[in-house]
Amino acid sequence: MTEQSGTGLRHADPIDGGGSRLARNKLGIAGIVFFVVAAAAPLVGMTGAVPIAIVLGNGAGVPGAYLVVGLVLLVFSVGYSAMSHRVTNTGAFFAYVGRGLGVVPGVASAFVSLLAYLTIQLAVFGFFGAVMAGHMDAELGIGLAWWVWALIAWALVLGMSALSVDVGAKVLGLLMLLEVLSLAILAVAVLLHGGGPDGMSLGSSFAPGSVFEGGFAGSAGIALTFAFASCIGFEATAIYGEESRDPKRSVPIATYIAVSLIAVLFAFTSWAVVSGLGSDAVRDHVAEISAVDGTPLADPAAVIFGVATEYVGGWLATVMSWLVLSSLFAGLLAFQNSAARYVFSMARAGVLPAVLGRVNRRGAPVFGTAAVAATSLVVVLLFRITDRDPVLHMFSWFSALAVLAIVLVEVLVSIAVIAYFRRQPDTGGTGAGRVWSTLVAPIVAIVGLVAGMYLLVSRFGLLAGTAAEGVDPATRSWGLSTLGWILVALPFIVLAAGAAVGALRRNRNAEAVADLVT
Repeated sequence: MTEQSGTGLRHADPIDGGGSRLARNKLGIAGIVFFVVAAAAPLVGMTGAVPIAIVLGNGAGVPGAYLVVGLVLLVFSVGYSAMSHRVTNTGAFFAYVGRGLGVVPGVASAFVSLLAYLTIQLAVFGFFGAVMAGHMDAELGIGLAWWVWALIAWALVLGMSALSVDVGAKVLGLLMLLEVLSLAILAVAVLLHGGGPDGMSLGSSFAPGSVFEGGFAGSAGIALTFAFASCIGFEATAIYGEESRDPKRSVPIATYIAVSLIAVLFAFTSWAVVSGLGSDAVRDHVAEISAVDGTPLADPAAVIFGVATEYVGGWLATVMSWLVLSSLFAGLLAFQNSAARYVFSMARAGVLPAVLGRVNRRGAPVFGTAAVAATSLVVVLLFRITDRDPVLHMFSWFSALAVLAIVLVEVLVSIAVIAYFRRQPDTGGTGAGRVWSTLVAPIVAIVGLVAGMYLLVSRFGLLAGTAAEGVDPATRSWGLSTLGWILVALPFIVLAAGAAVGALRRNRNAEAVADLVT
């Protein structure tokens, strides 16, 4: 028996544990949301990105910056969800861009998406290893090196990913609920106390003058840059479409829920932190709390832990310090699953070796999972051998690269949505609703995402720590070292290389990619 997949490759049903079809009906809406919110790691963002955005960015206006980015991503989700009604494929971006723009752009976007998910997982491995090493040494006296903890996490993630997608969803669900609950307790406690010395002022954080303080190319741009960097992962909802129950309904609903939850969680919690510290002088307060030996932002996590201790109690700060570790582990598992499913989809479509498109008895893409895990293992060991810092190098370089790659593909998806529905006049609904979801919303999303790309590139030295010598990336744009320019160029180089592969495979394997353009 054969089945036509979302990318056109005809493949056999699983027999005796083999096959190239993912397990069906494993995930509901909640399971998909667990994966994508876990990938965003809100507690990690609150302890790391938010304090930096406050000091170097627009201060009390940071919560509004997260809300603005959330609105941009919600508008993007309109066209993304409209496409999910027409295409159900674990390749998501790959299939969407392919259907809208053709095989060559589709395959090109697949390679960039894979680059994004591989590098963001590598970034989290570095950060997890460093945080775990420091925390376990301080709390339990276990003095293992960062790379040992990274390899322990690597083995656990590999084992869980190879089992079944619903196993990971249950673990992520529990970890995510605890993480969100801790942030909610903190925010509600500050709200019930009426805030700090300046109260709970909405205007100080959400008024346009506060949000865009310093201008797009100034401090507001820095805050928006970190907000974009904090929201990566929500777009993975469509990746789990083939494994979900009723994907035409589950994927759009899960997308809207995930984007809204991430945006509201960051905006509300950061507003509580700003209010708890006092909005009028929040930059100074955050710089002072996070300083180590007189260096501001050396310990950004101390900011949220300090607010938790003041308004709730030391127990919440202690719980949060452990939940940061579970949040990072949840992110590792989520991005492992995303990357493995991209490898699987690309192999099934004839772009990567066919063996990577096989599944095990549980319907999990075991060979794709192994390929992703092998890549991670090599890079972790390479950073160990070359004695690179897991945070300053591994985390900073790869996380900045991943965010830029994802936003690039999101722009392509929005363009593809417009192109696809212009060729399909009888789909996508009727009247004003169709015009909004298939034309207006994607155009607005393109404008917002291109602006986001400008921010990411112009402030790349700040995100990746690759500013040219003597250049302060917090006050000047574009001043990148040679390494910085290489990292910025890499997604576009991969895009071009992927297009070349797409052109080659289109000619050699027409059947495998045929329905990407039908």
